[in-house]
Amino acid sequence: MKGPTAALLSTLLLGAGPATACGLELVLAMDVSRSVVNHEYDLQMGGLSAAFRDSAVTDAIKWTPGGIMVTVTQWSGPESQSQTVPWSHLTTPADAHAFANAIDRQDRMFFAAYTAIGEALFHAASLSRSNPSRCLRRVIDISGDGASNRGRLPRPVADALASQGITINALVIEGSKDEPVEFYRRHVVRGFGAFLEVADGFDDYARAIRAKLLREMDPRMAARP
Repeated sequence: MKGPTAALLSTLLLGAGPATACGLELVLAMDVSRSVVNHEYDLQMGGLSAAFRDSAVTDAIKWTPGGIMVTVTQWSGPESQSQTVPWSHLTTPADAHAFANAIDRQDRMFFAAYTAIGEALFHAASLSRSNPSRCLRRVIDISGDGASNRGRLPRPVADALASQGITINALVIEGSKDEPVEFYRRHVVRGFGAFLEVADGFDDYARAIRAKLLREMDPRMAARP
């Protein structure tokens, strides 16, 4: 991918750190646009924190060489992105439980009308640059319930990130009027081993995010051909 988007992302991602210090870097990018009402926000964040208390997930973290570096960010419209849980190094169940507690303590930052997936990806790339540790794999885990309708087109941003070695996985919540599964499949999911997980509404989010995290931490994902 060439052009200004790729060039700017390349600048953002230079110098991501010295020697490899962890197995997986994970940016958890959560949709808090207006289509996500407060009850659905609670289901989304509650499901995420529950996943980091789940024994299968904490075991996967424990068995990841060097553990994982993980952060949470909330996103909505073109100028609505905020890192709400700072970078955390998880190597033990106790670390994961502390991270879950931090997820529970965060406040909702936005309730904007628009959905700017390209801007969310660009913001996630800047967070990758701020990671204090260099990790073997870099993954953006973006959750959303609608197609992009403002800001940068997501596809060029996703292509540029994939060319820099970042994998973009998506958790799509079905049930909205525009059914965004195919949009995410075509325009967002990119990179080595990238995949899309589907939640059957927000009530299914907890199951879907647990399955997604376990797949992202599967040691086979680190074995590039």
